[in-house]
Amino acid sequence: MLKKLLIGSFSLLSVHFNFAQETQKQLDHIIKEWAAPNEFPDHVILSATADPSHSIGVNWRTHASNTVGYIEIAVAGPGPDFRDDIETYQAMRTNVNSTLASRGGFESSFFEVQLDELKPNTLYAYRVGNDYFKSEWHQFSTSSDKSTPLSFLYVGDAQNYILELWSRVIRNAYKRAPDADFFIHAGDLINSAHDESEWNEWFAAGGFIHSEIPAIAVPGNHEYLGLNSDKPKYNRKLSVQWNAQFGFPKNGPPELHKTCYYVDYPNLRVIALNSNRKIELQAQWLKKVLKKNDKKWTVVTFHHPIFSASKDRNNIQQRKHWKPLFDKYNVDLALQGHDHSYARGAVFEKPVFLEKELQNKTVVGPVYVISVSGGKMYSVSESAWDKFGAKLEKIGERKQLFQHISIDGDHLIYQSFTATGEQFDRFELLKKNGKNLYID
Repeated sequence: MLKKLLIGSFSLLSVHFNFAQETQKQLDHIIKEWAAPNEFPDHVILSATADPSHSIGVNWRTHASNTVGYIEIAVAGPGPDFRDDIETYQAMRTNVNSTLASRGGFESSFFEVQLDELKPNTLYAYRVGNDYFKSEWHQFSTSSDKSTPLSFLYVGDAQNYILELWSRVIRNAYKRAPDADFFIHAGDLINSAHDESEWNEWFAAGGFIHSEIPAIAVPGNHEYLGLNSDKPKYNRKLSVQWNAQFGFPKNGPPELHKTCYYVDYPNLRVIALNSNRKIELQAQWLKKVLKKNDKKWTVVTFHHPIFSASKDRNNIQQRKHWKPLFDKYNVDLALQGHDHSYARGAVFEKPVFLEKELQNKTVVGPVYVISVSGGKMYSVSESAWDKFGAKLEKIGERKQLFQHISIDGDHLIYQSFTATGEQFDRFELLKKNGKNLYID
């Protein structure tokens, strides 16, 4: 009798197991179908180039069977007649096959165009596609070629719950600063480097924002994973989609194509660093880039922080090789991610304390910021700052945040906002004789 009961139980479990397996297969198929491209262009995104006053990078994706793509562009006008003056440029195609690297992978055609010889401070309309299928018309503005005020947005780790939770952050960021000159993404844009559904979430969450505000992005550790989905931790490589879907400058070390580069505005140089690979090599390159820098303001962005905000994290190589250069060449801001919490602070010149308050607030090197925009959260550890001579001035936990930074002449204003729009942090930098007075 017991044997029959056991056999019956095992049979029932087998039925449930097979049903669960079949259901999972159906779900996987639905997700894959949702993430896959079709004949219409999607994942349209602008990338900042080395000279945003005169050029822009445009990338998009379609079904793998599409082998030809182009962009149509014209100076935007108040009515439909701007289309009478469009120019057409052929796109470079890259075939990306993620089937081995991702269990829900497939083939796609990615297209890229770098538009040069654009007019500064001009609103353009563009659309992408081919003779049969085209996107809607998008718009973007080139930056001024004069030292005029500018602003930009910055977020850390989208990574988890991207479409579910990160969407409200990037959309509120856009509402706060729809005319932002660019958008910094400080690594870990997704969780699993090659995962097509996660990249589709990232593009869906940002929607048209990606196609109208140029991106400056760096890879985090989650943009590196093995190319065999059965051995994801073995021989980690950069996301197979990264180089095909972003049009970042190629002015960095050749070994770090589109992951280490710089972008120049008239009064600002933005330097993107890859904190996952070749730290010393980048230090040599960074020294040259900073030494020849004639911009009033300099911002660096990378993923792994110089001073960690979370427990048991210590990025020794970045601190050893990069921080002395930040200090020597008066870098103004370091915008970071990785620690899934918020921390802001700096190293100060000859600290003078009065009743436990810092009185001398001349900054040595950059103000360091760590921020998180996605739904994955860690606790803050304050121990990693003081022992390296830095003062931690503001912390935050379990808050999805975005940052808006404005620059006007010698004045920089930094503001951090929650996903629901409340101001969470604020400080100012006032530049005097090449140094920054820190006002909070």
